[in-house]
Amino acid sequence: MASLTDRTAVATGNSLSHRRTLLALGGGNAVEWYDWMVYGLLASYIGPLYFPSGSSVSETMSALAVFAVGFAARPLGAIIFGTLADRIGRRTVMLFSIGSMVLSSLVIAVLPSHASIGVWAGVILLASRILQGLSTGIEAPLNSAYIVELAPDGRTARFGSLISIYVQVGIVGASLVCFLTTSELAPDAMASWGWRIPFAVGAVLGLVFLWLRRALPETLHTAGEKPAAPAARVGEVWAEVWRHRLALLTIIFVVAGAQALNYTWATGLPNLARSAYHENPDSVFLVSTLAGICVAALYPLVGRLADRNRISRTFMASRLAVVPLIFIVLAYQQPGMAVFTVVMLVGAPVLAFTMGLYNTVAATLMPTSCRVTGVGLGYAIGVAGFGGTAPYLLLWLQGLGAAWAFPVYGAVLCLLSVLLYVLVLRRGAVRVGN
Repeated sequence: MASLTDRTAVATGNSLSHRRTLLALGGGNAVEWYDWMVYGLLASYIGPLYFPSGSSVSETMSALAVFAVGFAARPLGAIIFGTLADRIGRRTVMLFSIGSMVLSSLVIAVLPSHASIGVWAGVILLASRILQGLSTGIEAPLNSAYIVELAPDGRTARFGSLISIYVQVGIVGASLVCFLTTSELAPDAMASWGWRIPFAVGAVLGLVFLWLRRALPETLHTAGEKPAAPAARVGEVWAEVWRHRLALLTIIFVVAGAQALNYTWATGLPNLARSAYHENPDSVFLVSTLAGICVAALYPLVGRLADRNRISRTFMASRLAVVPLIFIVLAYQQPGMAVFTVVMLVGAPVLAFTMGLYNTVAATLMPTSCRVTGVGLGYAIGVAGFGGTAPYLLLWLQGLGAAWAFPVYGAVLCLLSVLLYVLVLRRGAVRVGN
């Protein structure tokens, strides 16, 4: 801890503590995830207002399609802002990331519906989600790189797990605020204007952490490593990424396996429960919140195990153990809150060991000189291609009567991530805690 405090004091010229640094870093990440997940959780309310069609399932799927399009903007955000972070440093890009998320959430909170401004309502909603996609495309990889560069020797996974806790706080916070809103408002009020409240809450919280982040230190090195100078040219950054293309491919599938499961439990199953099986929204949000709390409680254990037994060993063992557990989603094939609750809670340890390490693992696969760009691009492709589409794919396969195909899909992603990681590990390209 002392080395972290010393580096922070030198970098900022004051005695900013590591706790405040982690609060500003993790809290901003929590807000990003909160704002992102609120849309997914409220898709069944947003759909009828912006994409009216007369079918609740169709309207929800339209809203989820916009959710998926937002993911498509992530690779662009990673390419543009990841390169900037590797060239000019991390802090400035972090401020942009949370600032743009605040703006887009505020726009959604006050955006008129289709009934008021017609097709422009959907267009502006889509544009706001694209802006959020650009922001989140760099936020998670930038946080992963930052924490690896700031963490003391031997505590990389533990510090990474702290950031994962903040991520889970954002996810749980989204479920909790949605639960409280639906509990306090009548169904008609919730459907017409109440769903906007969680977006407004996210915008206000974002402003708080934007203010805190202004004092974050700069990092361009890993603990015990000589500080690296920012790359002089964009071409130098991308040449370095190309030299580590196997690591880039590995990051894509490490992220894909984790995020496909994350979005299945965080938005896919809750939307399936509300739209297809018409479960009580209050109960669905409550169960989602409890599951999220269980995941967050397990993250410190994941970090300690990884630092004690090596990050690589813990990652591979936990990812392989997750494969058979994915198939519990097949238990929820008809209405029933009891089964939904069991599926959500059993999924908690699955998510904890999948999500608790993936960001740290990804950041250890790239050198400092191109870390944010490489991790950002891999993260964005993995999330856009496999994470953001998971809720839509879950509902679509369920509608086709091929629900069995979804857990098979998730299992294949997890197995591919382990195979690629082993190849990179054997080449000696894992840089921290292998």
